[in-house]
Amino acid sequence: MINKILVTGSLGQIGSYLCEDFMKRGMDVVGLDNRSNKYVAISRESEKITVIGDIRNKKLVSSLFDDIDAIVHCAAQISVGDSIKNPIYDAENNIIGTINLLQAATKSPKLKRFVYLSSAATYGNPISLPIAENHPQNPLSPYGLSKVAGEKYTNVYHEIYKLPTVVIRPFNVYSKRLNPKSPYCGVINKFLYRVKENKPPLIMGDGKQTRDFIHASDITRMVRVVLEKKEAIGETFNCGCGEPITINKLAEEIVDISGKNLSPIHIKGRIGDIKHSYADTRKAKKILKIEPKIGLRNGLNEIVNSIE
Repeated sequence: MINKILVTGSLGQIGSYLCEDFMKRGMDVVGLDNRSNKYVAISRESEKITVIGDIRNKKLVSSLFDDIDAIVHCAAQISVGDSIKNPIYDAENNIIGTINLLQAATKSPKLKRFVYLSSAATYGNPISLPIAENHPQNPLSPYGLSKVAGEKYTNVYHEIYKLPTVVIRPFNVYSKRLNPKSPYCGVINKFLYRVKENKPPLIMGDGKQTRDFIHASDITRMVRVVLEKKEAIGETFNCGCGEPITINKLAEEIVDISGKNLSPIHIKGRIGDIKHSYADTRKAKKILKIEPKIGLRNGLNEIVNSIE
């Protein structure tokens, strides 16, 4: 049974959902976050249990593993653009930081689970759809590459040091937590906030590109399951809805929910943008016996109702 858990990136979008969920279930939660993301609307509860620090600090990381039953590693440099501008900083956070945590975990005799939050960015341009966990990983950025490296190190520590690891690859994460000023804000929040200001959504390219949107609370559910299921140890799981939606349709849904008379505007697309991407979720359904609970329409309504 897991009683005490460490969550890195505890003030981030996914990490804050995890902390709140674990605390509601009576767990002793310790958070670690460097406060690099100032655009996440977190709860006071998450702030209270968070140590302000950096995963690159080996001494600090080691000190947090006393009596820890599990760790969920969410902390990362997550900007693709920043990773291109400064690949060394990206690698220091996403590779070296991850190794620091894995190394500390090997010295924690009580540890029952090490959960690594990766990214669908590790796949790059898909050669087949839906994207299954055994799809080739050909990342298109230093960020995607550093997340592949984090996965590989996690798997190696499982094989060599017998750490009970699990890798989760979320697809396009969304929630009410991020605002449009965030450099990490996704297309959903950008569309919603433009519509709130009576401005039409701006669609890059023809809008026919597809994406797989997963609510942060559904990622929390998957993490909760892999913490308990022994069958999850040593495995990698996609975390998505498995249902693609075009960006055009997404914009239509958001305008419809708003009740406003707005027509999306198409602007120049981004060079190298992936055309289609959505998850094969059969492995998670088979082994973990779960599938997402929050449909996109309900998730969009939640964000709309949270916008002041």
